[in-house]
Amino acid sequence: MRYRSQRDDDADLRSKLRELAQQRRRFGYRRLHILLRREGVVINRKKTQRLYSEEKLAVRRRRNRRRAIGARAPAPVLALPNQRWSLDFVHDQMASGRRFRVLNIVDDVTRECLRAVPDTSISGRRVVRELTDLIAERGKPGMIVSDNGTELTSNAVLAWCGEMGLEWHYIAPGKPMQNGVLVTAVQKVPLSKLLKHSDKSREKIVTH
Repeated sequence: MRYRSQRDDDADLRSKLRELAQQRRRFGYRRLHILLRREGVVINRKKTQRLYSEEKLAVRRRRNRRRAIGARAPAPVLALPNQRWSLDFVHDQMASGRRFRVLNIVDDVTRECLRAVPDTSISGRRVVRELTDLIAERGKPGMIVSDNGTELTSNAVLAWCGEMGLEWHYIAPGKPMQNGVLVTAVQKVPLSKLLKHSDKSREKIVTH
């Protein structure tokens, strides 16, 4: 009887893990584990961590410059409303000097600002809550597009996408105009008008 190593048994799994790591170059084993489970792979997190380590896929830390993550293929241009939403943050400050940010969600076809969420801090879980509420009102989009901000690549967002069966496209590094519809739409609307899409006023912003 020929001995078959566990490494041989895991060959396909290792190959898939390497493929995902190449596509998501700044994802650690925890987020890669979520992607594996999303694709139907039955594996516990400890094994994902072990294979990740054995394949030497550890993310190298870079100083003074954060690099983007995500798929590099350009997002397709769709011609129907509610088929693609774009997300981005705008930063500003109140008269008191307190800084805050606004999460903008725009329909790429109609260029309507579907939601503008101001707060001093917006986490990945908060992004998920806002999107869940918006989907309940508008229906599920065909795709979501954003940059590679920490909140938008969080475990909470990745897990939610898997549960919802949603495709989330991350624009390529240094290519903000891949999300040009949102950039243009937001630039043309004064911040004061964007805030009207929110139930909160600028002076009632609270930390979440």
